[in-house]
Amino acid sequence: MKQTLISEQRVFEEVINAISEGLGIDRKRVRRESSLIKDLEAESLDFLDINYRLEQAFGVKTARHSVLEHMEEMFGEESAVDPDGKLTAGAVKVLALRFNSSGGDLKPGMDMDEMPALVTVQSIVDGVMNLLDTLPETCPNCGKQDWRVEEETRIQCGACSEPATFTNGDDLMDQWLTQVQEKEKIF
Repeated sequence: MKQTLISEQRVFEEVINAISEGLGIDRKRVRRESSLIKDLEAESLDFLDINYRLEQAFGVKTARHSVLEHMEEMFGEESAVDPDGKLTAGAVKVLALRFNSSGGDLKPGMDMDEMPALVTVQSIVDGVMNLLDTLPETCPNCGKQDWRVEEETRIQCGACSEPATFTNGDDLMDQWLTQVQEKEKIF
């Protein structure tokens, strides 16, 4: 269900908070198109801190594994990364869909270690929005359709006060890859 309780702009503001606090940088440096690695100088551990902050803010669970790891698990070993650590043609097609315009530099044979530089502020916003859009139509606890926002970023049932539950990031990634495979026939 596409939720309308928390706007993309609100998510963007919270992502700015998480990034600026996690990296210890001025909020003004954080732009939608900023690469966390190239522009904001994030390191791999910083991603865990930023994800944790977003999970706490919105009550969601982000993916623990990368899209490449999910591809290898679902479509077989070496479906995403060859034995030399290079992206396959199938991985490039999937990543181009995943990262939209920020994936323009993708090409088969690219070193997989270049992948994290593709993560932008907007791709994080999109990821949070995708998780929030898994809000069920009705509360699983009381069956009512009475979702409300508490504390600006938490959705809960207005009838029974139960916090909303969302599909976790890894399951959502698997669902998305299944849809891509059915539609695009990449593997």
